[in-house]
Amino acid sequence: MNFGTIGTSSITTKFINASRLSKKLHLTSVYSRDKANAEEFANRFDAEFTYDDLEEMAASPELDAVYIASPNSLHYEQAKLFLQNKKHVICEKPIFSNIQELEEIFQIAEENDVYILEAIRNIHSPNFKRLKQQLSKAGKIRSAILHSIKYSSRYDQFLEGEDPNIFSPQFSGGAIVDVGVYPIFLAAGLFGAPLQVSYHPVRLRNGIDGSGTLVLTYDDFVCTVLCSKIAQSFSPNEIHGEEGTFILDKAAPISTIEYIDHSLTKREQISIPQEENDMVYEIEEIVRIIETKNAKEYKELNELSRLVLDITETARKQNNIIFSCEK
Repeated sequence: MNFGTIGTSSITTKFINASRLSKKLHLTSVYSRDKANAEEFANRFDAEFTYDDLEEMAASPELDAVYIASPNSLHYEQAKLFLQNKKHVICEKPIFSNIQELEEIFQIAEENDVYILEAIRNIHSPNFKRLKQQLSKAGKIRSAILHSIKYSSRYDQFLEGEDPNIFSPQFSGGAIVDVGVYPIFLAAGLFGAPLQVSYHPVRLRNGIDGSGTLVLTYDDFVCTVLCSKIAQSFSPNEIHGEEGTFILDKAAPISTIEYIDHSLTKREQISIPQEENDMVYEIEEIVRIIETKNAKEYKELNELSRLVLDITETARKQNNIIFSCEK
């Protein structure tokens, strides 16, 4: 499947490298607002075509799909353009700014008989699947603490008075949508929809959340999600059941999982070795779903994207964190 990229950041580089590892996608096209930048990026990866005009790229007959890794607020218009030109879309997380955008785009994809899927690496990994398969070992789940807490190099720019995209309401930035989605996807993928959502953000000077604590209330347990782009954590993630506890090194990538029973007599390694570039797994699954037209799995993944976006939008709006595209 021939694909093109929108965005020339490090995440795009990682996706391209993963596509080569998977051998499922072939890079043919690169877009950048700066033609010279597009050409330099294309030369690095032997892409044949470069564009500084998105409409021209979307109309290209040599393109089957596009990977969108632009600032969050641009995903909606860019996805819409490519879907209307009957190209499949793989959209980097967070897929859109809000549910309204998501519903409109899902409808456009259906009308044009093409697929759109969110690129969220942790839920496609072998270790996530092993955790889900063996979750019942822990018995009745009573609590979980999941987190993604990583100091962003862009925060230094923010402190100096700049407004990097990921800390900007204009570009739909903030902690919960940028890094919070990883533990939220874990919670949604393992436990389903919560009964209640409550978010307690740490606000920065422009009103965006630099970090926050999200409480997801289920029938008989609570999952606490911590997210931050302004601090660093070295603690693991944990899922606590009446029979035992699962310990995960990170929400993404999930490299190690250990199970310890409640009597402390049994310790078991659940995880298996994975590719260092774990984006390979999302690519393999997304391409398989598109090529086989697997409607069931396509619907399941998009329902999960819908649920996570609903949680983050609810959390934001509880605290009057409003993106520019919503005003």
